[in-house]
Amino acid sequence: MTQGGAARRTVLGAAVLAATGTIATGAAGSAAAAGSGRDGAGGYRDLPVPTVIGHRGSSGYRPEHTLGSYQLALDLGADVVEQDLVPTKDGHLVCRHENEIGGTTDVADHPAFASRRTTRSVDGVSVTGWFTEDFTLAELKTLRAKERIPAVRQRNTLYDGRWAVPTFEEVLRWAEREGKRRGKRVWLHVETKHPTYFRSLGLALEEPLARLLRRYGRDGRGAAVFLQSFEPSSIQRLSRLVSAPRVVLLSAANTRPWDFEVAQDPRTVADLVKPEGLKWIASFAQGIGPTLDLIVPRDADGRLGTPTTLVEDAHARSLVLHPYTARNENSFLPAEYRKGTDPAAYGDAFGAFQRYFELGIDGIFTDNPDTGLLAAEAFRPGRGVN
Repeated sequence: MTQGGAARRTVLGAAVLAATGTIATGAAGSAAAAGSGRDGAGGYRDLPVPTVIGHRGSSGYRPEHTLGSYQLALDLGADVVEQDLVPTKDGHLVCRHENEIGGTTDVADHPAFASRRTTRSVDGVSVTGWFTEDFTLAELKTLRAKERIPAVRQRNTLYDGRWAVPTFEEVLRWAEREGKRRGKRVWLHVETKHPTYFRSLGLALEEPLARLLRRYGRDGRGAAVFLQSFEPSSIQRLSRLVSAPRVVLLSAANTRPWDFEVAQDPRTVADLVKPEGLKWIASFAQGIGPTLDLIVPRDADGRLGTPTTLVEDAHARSLVLHPYTARNENSFLPAEYRKGTDPAAYGDAFGAFQRYFELGIDGIFTDNPDTGLLAAEAFRPGRGVN
């Protein structure tokens, strides 16, 4: 990288903590009770807007979906921390963005597991590697997490091997501890990954997820959790199991959710973002998580074009919008916000955040929660740029 990343993060993180008062104060008594994951406090409408969601934790700075990444996201001021869930062979829910773990763990360095490298068709895509559904939890716990995109985030490789793959139950316990320590609830944004695929293997996600949510008091309407999926049927199933707020994730306009493919439902994402599609989503969910390109498409040169009406259309159906994903590096930014030619260097991320926040989105997933929080502060009621 050409940026002074570590020093910049230290200064920026300290500024965020000072500005937002997220440093733990050791609050006790009623404040500690309010900090648990239990239902009873305010619902999702009481979150700061724009809401900053730590994407896979703080994956711009630490290997994704590790307790280290989640902890740093909170320390940097994230309002909500995201988890993606996949199952193990023996039915435990663990936090990985994909069930293929060759790119996010050191499994390739374990000779005992060499024979488990295989090719699977996951949601119609052929994938070769190692898969969580072929490992028991005990076996998976012998692996260590590593940086997924080292070519872009070489500094993050410093932390390769420091953390194991966490179970979702471990995350729930961590969130309860942190909530008590900070005197406020720790919000989670939890995604079911490839739910139709896993149900076909006898490893359904929704029922064990609901059991864990009930066990830890995160199953009610006011629970400090969002449940999300790219498959609407998974969200519909969860709506029958728990009352926690739910979000339908939306990919590129010309794609179809995999459960639609299996059910031969002809609708595409382009249909779901129309007023009638949003009305249907609002019948079982409280929000949508669209790709940022559904809000502001990019042209052939990678520059932002004319915004769509998705924000106002979703709000007309009382749906919140949590689009994904904002990142600091040039390689992810719209062309007009890039600086220099190094794809791993930081561009004008604040400029990009401002463009999206001006459109009235309710929150955003970001790999860099500190950057997102500083950008969001200018758009929160009673705040402004000094």
